[in-house]
Amino acid sequence: MMVDLHLVVGSKNFTSWSLRAWGWLRRNHVPFTETIIALYESDTSEKIRQFGCGSTVPILVDGEIRLWDSLAILEYLVEKYPRFGGWPTEAGARAYARSVSAEMHSVFSALRAEMPMNCNRGVTDFEPNRTTLADIARVEYLWNHCREMYENNGPWLFGDYSIADAMYAPVVLRFNTYGITVSGSANRYMKTVLQQQEIREWLAASKVEPSPSIDQG
Repeated sequence: MMVDLHLVVGSKNFTSWSLRAWGWLRRNHVPFTETIIALYESDTSEKIRQFGCGSTVPILVDGEIRLWDSLAILEYLVEKYPRFGGWPTEAGARAYARSVSAEMHSVFSALRAEMPMNCNRGVTDFEPNRTTLADIARVEYLWNHCREMYENNGPWLFGDYSIADAMYAPVVLRFNTYGITVSGSANRYMKTVLQQQEIREWLAASKVEPSPSIDQG
């Protein structure tokens, strides 16, 4: 079987954006080849630039097409493989899913800065600052609200697995790393994500990666 798609990702222990595209592809059993570029090395940016899309990952290569933004990649994949879906079919749920995904894409800067992705770190004494606490509370609210509205449709944010779940999967891993607890439906949602086969594969791969030469603290 010819494999057309090639996905360039960063170190799986440290990259959140790469997980979004990778997880969607694996979830839907779409065949692709993969290049993993070690992050936080002196030549990381140079290696990424060889793919002609700047210095960030992920990058999706499909023939002459190159995409370098996680949400744009997911939208492209949904168009290329419409049988898998991507957004909820009901108009209201679809609009809400797009809103929460865009919010994840463009907001939560304090959470990203104070809780960098590190799947294998296991922080036990983390005390987030006030701005980060507000981000955490907002994520918890969104998860609880989505699940309460669509819990009868399935275990994911909008019932069936969607782009919204791909967008929030790295946040679940961040919460898991830093010992962040959430309540009610949000807590059950975290467990659903952590039990996902693709997430287990990602975490297993992250454990055998070489450590970066730059100390991440």
